[in-house]
Amino acid sequence: MPGKVLTPSPNWYCSRCSDTNPRGILGFGAKNSIFLLEITPTQPLILGELGGHTERVTGFTFCHHPGLTDTCASTSDDGTVKVWDIQTRAVLKEHTAHQSPITAVHWSPLKKELVVSGDEKGIVICWWHNRNDTHHFFPEPRNIFCLSCSPHNEDHVAVGYKDGMIVIIDINRKGEVIHRLRGHDGEIHFLSWCPQLCEKGLLGHYDTTSETEGLNGKLLKEDAAKDCFLASGSRDQTIRIWNSTKGKGVMTLKLPSLKRRGGTDMGIKERIWLTVLWSRTRVTQLVSSSFGGELLLWDLTKSGKQKWTLLGSSSEGQNHSRIVFNLSSVSLQDNSELLLSTSMDRDVKCWELNTLECSWTQPTLGGFVYSLAFSPVNVGSLAIGVGDSMIRVWDTLSLQSSYDIKTFWQGIKSKVTSLCWHPTKEGTLAFGTDDGKVGIFEIYSNKLPQISSSYHRKTVYALVWGPPLLPMASGGDGDGPGMMLYSCAGEGVVLQHNPWKLTADAQDINRLIRETNGIKHKLPGHSELNWKPDGKALAIGNDDGSIEIFQVPRLKLLCTIQTHHKLLNAIRWHHPHGTQPDLSYLLASGSNNAIIYVHNLKTVLEDPPDSPITVTEPFRMLLGHTAKITSLAWSPHHDARLVSACYDGTAQVWDVLKEEPLCNFRGHAGRLLGVQWSPVDADSVWTGGDDFTVRQWEVSKQEHTQPPKGKKAAELDKKKTNCSKPKSKKARKRNEKGSGGPEEENQENSIQNVVNSRNGSADREVDQDCQDEAEMAKLANGISQTPALLEELGAQDNMDHMVPNTSQATTNQTPQVKKERLKDERKKERPEATVRKKKGRSSLPLSTVNDHRSKEELHSDCMNLANILYSKESGSQRLPGSGEEIQLGLFVDRPALYRMFEEEGQNHLEAGHPEMCYQLMLWKGDVRGALELATERGELNDTLVAMAPMAGYAVWMKTIEAFSKQLCFQEQYIKAATYLLSVHKVYEAVKLLQSHQLFREAIAIAKARLQPDDPVLKELYTSCANVMEKDGHYSIAAKCYLTAKSPYDAAKILAKKGDVASLRTAAEVASIVGEKELSSLFSSRCALDLLALRNWLGAQEVLRPQESLLGQRLVLCTCELLYRYLADRDLILWKSLNSPCYHDWTLRSDEPLINSVTAVWQSEFGISGSDLERLKIAHQQLRMMEHPEASLNTPPRLLMLHLAQELSLAITYTLLSDWAQMVTVLLKVVLRCNKAGDFTLMQEIGKIVLPERADFTSDLEVKLTGTDPLGLAALRSLRAFLCYGQVYELWWKLADDRPRTPRAGGQQTGTEEQPGAQRAGRAEEDAEADGARAGPGPLAHASGLTGAARGPLAAAGQLLDRCACFLSHDHARLQALQRRTADVQQAVAELVSQHQMRSSEAEGAQESGPELDQGAGPEPEPEPAANSTSNHRSPELPLSNKETSSMTTLMEQLRDITQQQSELAEGVKLHPFPDVVESSLVLLSISSLAPSVVPRELRDQALALAQTYGTAKTHQRAVRRFLREVA
Repeated sequence: MPGKVLTPSPNWYCSRCSDTNPRGILGFGAKNSIFLLEITPTQPLILGELGGHTERVTGFTFCHHPGLTDTCASTSDDGTVKVWDIQTRAVLKEHTAHQSPITAVHWSPLKKELVVSGDEKGIVICWWHNRNDTHHFFPEPRNIFCLSCSPHNEDHVAVGYKDGMIVIIDINRKGEVIHRLRGHDGEIHFLSWCPQLCEKGLLGHYDTTSETEGLNGKLLKEDAAKDCFLASGSRDQTIRIWNSTKGKGVMTLKLPSLKRRGGTDMGIKERIWLTVLWSRTRVTQLVSSSFGGELLLWDLTKSGKQKWTLLGSSSEGQNHSRIVFNLSSVSLQDNSELLLSTSMDRDVKCWELNTLECSWTQPTLGGFVYSLAFSPVNVGSLAIGVGDSMIRVWDTLSLQSSYDIKTFWQGIKSKVTSLCWHPTKEGTLAFGTDDGKVGIFEIYSNKLPQISSSYHRKTVYALVWGPPLLPMASGGDGDGPGMMLYSCAGEGVVLQHNPWKLTADAQDINRLIRETNGIKHKLPGHSELNWKPDGKALAIGNDDGSIEIFQVPRLKLLCTIQTHHKLLNAIRWHHPHGTQPDLSYLLASGSNNAIIYVHNLKTVLEDPPDSPITVTEPFRMLLGHTAKITSLAWSPHHDARLVSACYDGTAQVWDVLKEEPLCNFRGHAGRLLGVQWSPVDADSVWTGGDDFTVRQWEVSKQEHTQPPKGKKAAELDKKKTNCSKPKSKKARKRNEKGSGGPEEENQENSIQNVVNSRNGSADREVDQDCQDEAEMAKLANGISQTPALLEELGAQDNMDHMVPNTSQATTNQTPQVKKERLKDERKKERPEATVRKKKGRSSLPLSTVNDHRSKEELHSDCMNLANILYSKESGSQRLPGSGEEIQLGLFVDRPALYRMFEEEGQNHLEAGHPEMCYQLMLWKGDVRGALELATERGELNDTLVAMAPMAGYAVWMKTIEAFSKQLCFQEQYIKAATYLLSVHKVYEAVKLLQSHQLFREAIAIAKARLQPDDPVLKELYTSCANVMEKDGHYSIAAKCYLTAKSPYDAAKILAKKGDVASLRTAAEVASIVGEKELSSLFSSRCALDLLALRNWLGAQEVLRPQESLLGQRLVLCTCELLYRYLADRDLILWKSLNSPCYHDWTLRSDEPLINSVTAVWQSEFGISGSDLERLKIAHQQLRMMEHPEASLNTPPRLLMLHLAQELSLAITYTLLSDWAQMVTVLLKVVLRCNKAGDFTLMQEIGKIVLPERADFTSDLEVKLTGTDPLGLAALRSLRAFLCYGQVYELWWKLADDRPRTPRAGGQQTGTEEQPGAQRAGRAEEDAEADGARAGPGPLAHASGLTGAARGPLAAAGQLLDRCACFLSHDHARLQALQRRTADVQQAVAELVSQHQMRSSEAEGAQESGPELDQGAGPEPEPEPAANSTSNHRSPELPLSNKETSSMTTLMEQLRDITQQQSELAEGVKLHPFPDVVESSLVLLSISSLAPSVVPRELRDQALALAQTYGTAKTHQRAVRRFLREVA
């Protein structure tokens, strides 16, 4: 039968510490090794172990490439990354490039030679192991928790961090971050790639058998339209699915709250480790862990909230009972998929994903195996006591499973160090623990264990059932238990427990031993006991190596065996059913001296002596082991055959009678602690040790016959994976006596107690068990305790202090240094009770050294001291307490002591321990001297300063000031300020903190200690505000300003950021503090920002509290209605990412815009003609708004706002019946659109301002005629501009049916010159080209120009009938004069420029020629400017070349032009008007395209104007072309 093995538990809190290969082999890291299991659907087969790491394994991954499936990689806290061959169990390659603890590893699924690993410092290392080449990347300065290589792109690696960040890097581009995936709030526990590429869109159903493969990791063409998906599990209890192609999250899954057995304590935070695994065969399903060990199968295409299905829900007990750490899967040949899970409950489970049921469970061990015990009743039941605070009962004869194991943990809070089955009662198992507890389990019931009320003070090492002793044997009514439970613990006491009344006090058998044997002296400490199987004798082993044999029931001492001289660890009587009856008197014993003695006690037991005898010679002596013996077991199938377990890591089978070794088992990787011979198989032995394993082995198959000796034993020690650090000489002495028992406490009285522990569990637990279990636990990231029934096994006391990643290593340390430092830190984390305290530094080292000299010198000191104290003549000329007699300072007078203090203090100063020198000065009362010396050296500390008041007030004040300066030099400003406060120097403390910009602390002290009106407070707040403002902390600065009574500054600083929220807050704060103008300003700015976002509701809400902004509210109302009006006509001036947020009153689309505005004003704002006072207030506010003129670069949003303001002003003029001003403002509206170059907007605005054109215009003319001629002139200009735009539109339609970009024509004002001539020239060039191209044609192109006409001909005719309004001779003459003025001004500028040029040349030539007389000679003739408009001369205003020959002539021409302009009417000069020549040429072009449309009178009038005032070459060319066509 092959040997069975219980392996160590898979390591906890590692993102990837287990993996499977395609051949169905599972590997997992356990302690410092990797264990391999062959996976089958029925039960696992343990293949072996990979040993080579010296610290805990933190990661494991298989290579999944064909032909390399037996290759794997592992990482460890020892800083190495190793590549293994699982067939040969050998390391192929390794590297130590990491300088920090390694936390993640993965073998690339696309590059067979690439292993990627990451560490706590954020370093990602790509290792091409075939060429031993490593590349380092540092994508983020964060703590890496996990990583995963993409199965679709060979260069992409996903990395998860402790803070919840996920990045995808490209290792081919030097680790460049491709995507940053944000969304998790806790550390990323695992990353799993979808094994297949998915179609575009959300995950759906796909054919799992047609997975597309890429070439060398590059996506094929058919994969370009597919997406890669990545699943992540985090401590924030969510699973997120990411589209790694787009770098976006597509799905978030929240862990459900499942009701579990035992409930949950709401006051205790649940542990959580959320690992995920994408199914290999089902692309839409993934498996995840949950809170209490449950596994969930998620269907990503399932609708509804519950997308999950619970695994193992069909029966109780299938799920894990603790959180799950790692998941992996393997596909079998029948297309089924098996899932493997590892958990904190120390079970490895296999699940069938088709049925969601658990196929098998493989238990593991989480601590040292301290005790093994086979049941004498239920043969084959092996009880295992483990250091993870659990008991396993293994049915080794089970036919259902090779690992049919039950686990018992209820009521156990410590390591199980001893076990013993009841000899006759089935299922009754007694146990003892490391904390001194003794209890009894009934393994076939669900009851909690019975716990004895009598606790041992130290670890329980031995338990045995035996007959009751007096007085219990003879007391009561005779109805007592037939067997009592006896326990022996580290304090050296044996207690007798009544199993029927465990609540009663247990009896100390030492009392009975003393009474029966009349012993008065102190009894030795007991370390082991064993009853003879017939119950007639009891053997007790002691810590001094002696064995005492007692006769029952009164425990009469028969003999004392004095062969061992060290602590007894194991005593075993031979079984009584041998072929030779005398063998039952054999007693085997093992101690710390590595020798096994066997004694034959037949004579003593058959004929008990009257007085105790002493046995000094053994019956047999078994030699071979090289370390202490920990356990012994007689073979129940043979006579006098013994097996021993030893600290040398081997188990030895002996033939006792022949004193010969038969075989030696060396399968363990550590020290052995327990051994049992199988009760059913004569060739089978079971052993357990500190390597966390229980192993079954066969005697006949062992190749060695005896234990290793000498160097072989040392080599075996190196093989141990949990070897302790070298101990000091004193520690080695303690271990020789038995490490882990009671300590030696009083050497002066020669009382020797038990040393630490009998089986060395204390030191072993510190060195190994605690290192492994606490180390795994400390990665829990602050995970709190579970309920009492789910207490952490083996690490309860440390769970509240667990952290996932310790900052133990720096990048500058070598791996060896890091390794030593990690060990040191683990040593610091050991429980105080198990670590021997280091002795502190001596305060008197010189005298102490002298007291440890040779014996002769010490005797000489005694003689000198006697002479000094009792003889008048001293034998030495030296002063005691100094020099070579410094040690005598303690024994003579006070001056000698002071001399000793002085020399010792000087030595401390030279050695760099000044605090010891100060301590000596304080001992002799020189407080002032100590303070002065420390002040001079700058080494004051809290202790010295606390002593300063003893030296007086002045010294105290001086010391405080000096200490404060010292603290400032050490940059401990807050502590320095605190000391200044202790002497009431509040202002100095505040100033100190303020000078180092510690404003919070300074303000806190000032407010606590100063008056509220102290000016220092205001200065503090102001300074803090200034600093916060520079640093961009505007909110804090505002609070400081508010407290400093500067609310104006507070509001301004709040608005400095300029966003909507800041401006709104600033406006509200300004309103609260009474800064109304400032509040109005910020409200206005905020409203404008909301306007840019098209949030009309928010803008009005901001302005509502501001009554002074009523006009702006009206403007926003008009702007909103205007925007909605234009948007309904598909004219949107600007857009934003936000959807427009309208008021309900913008839905008035059934009436003209102006009417809608006035109606909303009245209903929402109370503005109407009936409330003149409110109307005038709004009108005045609107008039005060000024805006710059529009240009081609004016943003559409501002253009719309300015138009709304002018429309609002026009409406108020209408309500006030001021028609002239209304028309003037409407003219500005149209003119603003024209200047902005938006022809379409101008047309739409025209339809708004002049509804029902004929009637509306006629009514206005009637109202303005005779009352306001300037208003009438404005109306004419308004009509001319609107008609001008319509004529241009008609011309473009006739010339070409394709759309053109509208460009408004030029116009001239009486106060500003516009470049209308240039636009006219361009228009005429276009007209000439269009006329030549189009020619006279039908009017079909003019259809649809206006909606008022019934057909295109009628529409064009009605339009041209109104064109006479812009054919004005007065305006044409004014525009010609303005063009001429421009020409004259240009000529003047050229004259001035030429004059300045000649002056510069003359100054440069003064040294070489006579000075030029600038006044002599004729004035230079200016050259006509190229492409100038100087040819724009009318016949009645000729401009010859001679007239422009001098400055005088030019000035005369300007006076003449001015005179002619003054003759024109004021109404002509006041308002802008379309360019008349340009308009005339457009009409002539229309006449050429459609002669029947333009009336002859209108055409002749336009021709006359063009010939009279159009003197530019382009004008003349267009006129000549038209005349040729007419001819």
